[in-house]
Amino acid sequence: MSKILDKKIVGLLMLVLVMVIAVTGCSNSSEEEVIARVGEVTITKGEFYDELVKYSGSQVLDALVADKIMELEAEKLNVSVSEEKIEEGIEEMRDYYGSEEALNNELDSRGLTLDDIRNNLRSNYLIEALLEPYLNITEDDMKEYFEKNKKSFDQEEQVKASHILVETEEEALDIKKKLDEGEDFAELAKEYSTDKSSGALGGSLGTFNRERMVKEFSDAAFSLPVGEISDPVKSEYGYHIILVEEKIEAKEATYEEFKDNVNDRLKQERFYDAYAEWYQEKIEEYDIISYLK
Repeated sequence: MSKILDKKIVGLLMLVLVMVIAVTGCSNSSEEEVIARVGEVTITKGEFYDELVKYSGSQVLDALVADKIMELEAEKLNVSVSEEKIEEGIEEMRDYYGSEEALNNELDSRGLTLDDIRNNLRSNYLIEALLEPYLNITEDDMKEYFEKNKKSFDQEEQVKASHILVETEEEALDIKKKLDEGEDFAELAKEYSTDKSSGALGGSLGTFNRERMVKEFSDAAFSLPVGEISDPVKSEYGYHIILVEEKIEAKEATYEEFKDNVNDRLKQERFYDAYAEWYQEKIEEYDIISYLK
């Protein structure tokens, strides 16, 4: 997953959270409804809404106004987003977090649902379509950007691997013995690994480059042949048993291969200036009155 996509997904989650809070705060339920308790002291929905307005009201209102303008413009220009494109966006997020379960856990921790994400992906794709005429990206722009940033497109050497992490060398040797006797790696990872997130996935760490892991781990993983299991490897986290599943060689990027990625990056970089220009034009076209106090 690229850093661009990383920022895009995190940014999307934060935007969804703000919008959900805004809608919740503006709902018709009683302002005296208790939403939290600290000892014997309660916090009401009215208090929460007042603080939301005080600290974030104008930003949230601006976001809601922009959302309504976008809906009106999309309707006027007959711009729509297919369900297939939204599901592709959801799939990108599943890939980023590693599994459906991991994505759901992340959403739960933020008080969000997949429907919240779908609604905001729809908004994101609509605004991207509406801003297309304002981005002005030419073939020459793309080629120049690629040449200046070529190294960032080059594919690094990578490894796909799983591990079992335990606290002591004795435990690691015992697990290695079980593996040598034919026991299943994934099942042992689920049972013994102290890395609970990867353990739940049978020890899977996905695909990574050398810099992502601590040196001792990377040195071992990148030196192992595919399909082999390491002896115990000591790091600051404990003792690892590593299974290498695939190796991906380093590869120099070509413009034709990464043309779409270059276009995406340029769109990302020019998005905010284009949005500011578009939004300024639209707020001058529409009659906008704020009653926020």
